[in-house]
Amino acid sequence: QGQLVESGGGLVQPGGSLTLACAASGFRLETYTIAWFRQAPGKEREFVAAIGEIPRDTDYEDSVKGRFTISRDNAKNTVYLQMNSLKPEDTAVYYCAARPREIGRQQWQYNYWGQGTEVTVSS
Repeated sequence: QGQLVESGGGLVQPGGSLTLACAASGFRLETYTIAWFRQAPGKEREFVAAIGEIPRDTDYEDSVKGRFTISRDNAKNTVYLQMNSLKPEDTAVYYCAARPREIGRQQWQYNYWGQGTEVTVSS
């Protein structure tokens, strides 16, 4: 049974940076599209970014373009989300998800989910 585990969350000041990691066990990430979603308090879960099987195939939600970068290290079976210039509105629980097809932005398209890692942006 495949499993995803997120790590790297924490408390950071506005303008700071964090790198989240999504590690897989039980299957190889290299043949999957991996996406990051987030859910802020009192809000619905939303798409953040995704990376396809081909690393240059990426997609970002408009509010994180130019600030967040998604990448993959197939040797480590891990996908990363580098988050720079963080804002208080980036505060959320961040989830990674996997699907064995092309990039999608809808939660229902993803087969595997992690349990989430919390990011708090506050001074």
